[in-house]
Amino acid sequence: MAECSSLQFVSPYAFEAMQKVDVVRLAALSDPELRLLLPCLVRMALCAPADQSQSWAQDKKLILRLLSGVEAVNSIVALLSVDFHALEQDANKEQQLRLKLGGGSGESILVSQLQHGLTLEFEHSDSPRRLRLVLSELLAIMNKVSESNGEFFLKSSELFESPVYLEEAADVLCILQAELPSLLPIVDVAEALLHVKNGAWFLCLLVANVPDSFNEVCRGLIKNGERQDEESIGGRRRTEALRHLCKMNPSQALRVRGMVVEECHLPGLGVALTLDHTKNESSEDGVSDLVCFVSGLLLGTNAKVRTWFGTFIRNGQQRKRENISSVLWQMRRQLLLELMGILPTVRSTHIVEEADVDMDPHVSVYSGLKEEHVVKASALLRLYCALMGIAGLKPTDEEAEQLLQLMTSRPPATPAGVRFVSLSFCMLLAFSTLVSTPEQEQLMVMWLSWMIKEEAYFESISGVSASFGEMLLLVAMYFHSNQLSAIIDLVCSTLGMKIVIKPSSLSRMKTIFTQEIFTEQVVTAHAVRVPVTGNLSANITGFLPIHCIYQLLRSRSFTKHKVSIKDWIYRQLCETTTPLHPQLLPLIDVYINSVLTPASKSNPEATNQPVTEQEILNVFQGLGENARVNQHYSITAQLLVLYYVLSYEEALLANTKTLAAMQRKPKSYSSALMDQIPIKYLIRQAQGLQQELGGLHSALLRLLATNYPHLCIVDDWICEEQITGTDALLRRMLLTNMAKNHSPKQLQDAFSMLSGNHTQLMQILEHLTLLSAGELIPYAEVLTSNMNQLLNAGVPRRVLQTVNKLWMVLNTVMPRRLWVMTVNALQPSVKIIRQQKYTQNDLMIDPLIVLRCDQRVHRCPPLMDITLHMLNGYLLASKAYLNSHLKETAEQDIRPPQNNTMGLEAPEVTREELKNALLAAQDSAAVQILLEICLPTDEEKGQSKEEEDSLLCNLREVQCLICCLLHQMYIADPNIVKLVHFQGYPCELLALTVAGIPSMHICLDFIPELIAQPELEKQIFAIQLLSYLCIQYALPKSLSVARLAINVMGTLLTVLTQSKRYAFFMPTLPCLVSFCQAFPPLYEDIMSLLIQIGQVCASDVATQTRDFDPIITRLQQLKEKPNEVSRLGKDPSYKSGAKDITSLDPDVQLCQCVENTIIEIINMSVSGV
Repeated sequence: MAECSSLQFVSPYAFEAMQKVDVVRLAALSDPELRLLLPCLVRMALCAPADQSQSWAQDKKLILRLLSGVEAVNSIVALLSVDFHALEQDANKEQQLRLKLGGGSGESILVSQLQHGLTLEFEHSDSPRRLRLVLSELLAIMNKVSESNGEFFLKSSELFESPVYLEEAADVLCILQAELPSLLPIVDVAEALLHVKNGAWFLCLLVANVPDSFNEVCRGLIKNGERQDEESIGGRRRTEALRHLCKMNPSQALRVRGMVVEECHLPGLGVALTLDHTKNESSEDGVSDLVCFVSGLLLGTNAKVRTWFGTFIRNGQQRKRENISSVLWQMRRQLLLELMGILPTVRSTHIVEEADVDMDPHVSVYSGLKEEHVVKASALLRLYCALMGIAGLKPTDEEAEQLLQLMTSRPPATPAGVRFVSLSFCMLLAFSTLVSTPEQEQLMVMWLSWMIKEEAYFESISGVSASFGEMLLLVAMYFHSNQLSAIIDLVCSTLGMKIVIKPSSLSRMKTIFTQEIFTEQVVTAHAVRVPVTGNLSANITGFLPIHCIYQLLRSRSFTKHKVSIKDWIYRQLCETTTPLHPQLLPLIDVYINSVLTPASKSNPEATNQPVTEQEILNVFQGLGENARVNQHYSITAQLLVLYYVLSYEEALLANTKTLAAMQRKPKSYSSALMDQIPIKYLIRQAQGLQQELGGLHSALLRLLATNYPHLCIVDDWICEEQITGTDALLRRMLLTNMAKNHSPKQLQDAFSMLSGNHTQLMQILEHLTLLSAGELIPYAEVLTSNMNQLLNAGVPRRVLQTVNKLWMVLNTVMPRRLWVMTVNALQPSVKIIRQQKYTQNDLMIDPLIVLRCDQRVHRCPPLMDITLHMLNGYLLASKAYLNSHLKETAEQDIRPPQNNTMGLEAPEVTREELKNALLAAQDSAAVQILLEICLPTDEEKGQSKEEEDSLLCNLREVQCLICCLLHQMYIADPNIVKLVHFQGYPCELLALTVAGIPSMHICLDFIPELIAQPELEKQIFAIQLLSYLCIQYALPKSLSVARLAINVMGTLLTVLTQSKRYAFFMPTLPCLVSFCQAFPPLYEDIMSLLIQIGQVCASDVATQTRDFDPIITRLQQLKEKPNEVSRLGKDPSYKSGAKDITSLDPDVQLCQCVENTIIEIINMSVSGV
């Protein structure tokens, strides 16, 4: 709206005075300024005020005095004297008439036929007619706007264009809007004024006379505005009008800008208001409002706003005409001026030779950026990245040159300087088109070379661990491995924006990196010299040396160029702390892979070196012996080295076949090394740091469960929960200084006095229970070496239980070493004298050594509990040992066997079967030995005859402990149950095993198979076992198996010889009583079987010419009249008579057994009734 340039607008001073009704400031205005505000002031002076206060009365007098000297006031007073009600009625009639006849009709109720033009009519008219003329013209424009459907038009109107009558027309307009607000809404009037010449001036006067409508008018104009205001004349006029309004009220300019962004309309206005605001800013060193505003639009989270402003940039570049006057051009010019304003003032224009730069590594011939300009420079770089990458801005040659000058400038060594260099480097990668000439390319190469040289200096001075040197290395590695997408991701993540980068645009940069700056050999050699990150943790963000080493390991660069990386990785693992950095575990995994797997089959020796055993031991030095010593290495470093060792061993076993095919056998870590690492102690420490260790704790548990199952026993985890729970905390509160002061030597002295004084030992042991597991470690050797003394008679049970408790606590931190010491301490005295010491390896090969202990342990429940715990652990360890041994010797499967017709799979199957057979034999032997221990000795049998059986005895307690372990073993591998019962064991133990081992119901599955065995002993054992199971588990399945057993017994009766019949039925006939007790429906079948047995025996006797009919007759009577005979069976005389007829003949004895069985069944059934 250049037509308004010669007109006087309302000043911000005058508008503020009107807003606040500051009479003093109004009085200070000049006559021309006051003239623009007369409509409002006159109305204020003449109308009855709502404010009746004394202060307003005084202000009103001042206003009247102020107006008294202005001639134009009279005409405004005349305007206010008109009958506005009649005027509004005529206006409404005219609106209806226009609506009826159409907008083009010349008929008018407000204004009769005009004799002259509007200007002359306005000049000659009185006040009422002037009001009608302006109202008629304004309504006509407003109607046309409503009918235009958003299409802009410029209405020619003499009334609003004549410079002579502009002020009078403005007075009329303001009075009309104030008196007829319903007819002339101020937003609609403002919209209409945009379509006439001088509309912005009229609009400013209108709003200045109604100052409280400022926000309403601005929001209405923005809401009705175009999405892209620079595209049309209407948009530019609207922007200019709003810009004038904001100049009049600058305090609300940023609020109006907020409306623009909220509505996503008139982007040019938002930029223009920002430019106006930037010119008024006093700060020169900080980031300007323009940079902040445009960056916020393009880098904010609102995608709609980003697209809207991006379209404004793209469309603005397509217009060639009026470039200099466009808002976009003004914005670019302002940004360029800001950029040039922070460029180094003294800068050489020629390319400095490399020799000149080397004069001093820390003083550049180029003058660097000032420290106060670095943050602003970084903000400008990000803004230009957003403009070019998101909004599609195409920089001019001047912009590109200045940007390159800024990017290749050298900031001071501060954290902000490190950030600036990283941004500059990523911008060069993202927009390589900025480098177009050979001179510019040489400038860029020199700057990159400077980056490489200065990286260590920057890191040491700025104190920032994540420096740009690592980013350079990382990009170089990505270029060498052609991972262009990874470079693009890296650039986008550093810049903090998602921009489209074509991989083809990186081709020139790739050539520069791989051939001129960073050859692959230079990359690997440089990477090893990069210092490790001190106290590496997840709190250190950015690109670190660990990222570079990880990528180089993945691409196998170190092995390709024979660069040793082992020491660097070891140092970095030792320099770690919590929270765990997420790149550490992938680094260890890829390093292990590079140690075991060659880079190529053609060069099988091209692998990295593993960490030495001594280096591993150094990390854990002193940890096992004394946990109270301050460790040089953090717990994070120790856990990472443990993870490395376990993962290395697992990967070595997994790749044994592949390595054997390549004729490679990497070194495995010795078992002696593994024995010295306190694995369980470290796992327990990791359990309390799960949140800070990320996935390390779960990864270690997985490795343990696979390779060290004896360290993952469920009972141990439950025991640990009890040790580390609330009770333990309460015990710690009771810990006295006396308890802390007991030394291992004092404990040894107390053990040596055990035979004569139990009190001192008991007191020390009780104090030791208050210590934590780690604090108990120094006492472990004394405690275990004296366990043999606890087997002597007279040792109090409380001492034994306390020792058991302390042993279980120590088991949570040092189980393997503790087990070896305990096994050696509990050996029989003969072996102790011979000083026969077992090692961890001996016990894993033969777990049954644990049970070859002193026989007195078998009747000492607290020590037997420890023994069973160790046995279970070593059985699991033996399985893992044999599995690993099978994998270690897998190369035997690759060698083709001689004279093998079964194919290549036969050796593997055979070795696997042999291993399974060995484990089954081992487990079953352990079970059989434990069952033998459950049998009472001759001495215990004699005691039980003399006195009543007592459940409160050592034998009973040991039996319970053994049954618990057997239950766990049976559940873990049901095949053991089958194997043990096919082997058989003393029938005296059946009552104990069935009642004490809950998993014995498994036997119901294989008893039919056991009964079908040809050996008579196994058939007898099966029926005896079934009788106890039926009583314990009266289930439908038990009933069906019992029927089967009865049928088998009936069948065997017909085929067995006399001697075998006697041997079979004598132990099995009492089982029939249990069948009847459990399942009464079997009564008929069992009685029939018993009668049948008696008849067979009678027939055999008859052949020997003996009269046996009385016995058969008695059996028939027993079956037919059980109630009478039940009374007879209870008669002592009957029993004595039965004894008298006892014979040595097997058949006679069998018949008597049948008779006794029937009597027991009858008595049982009668008593049950």
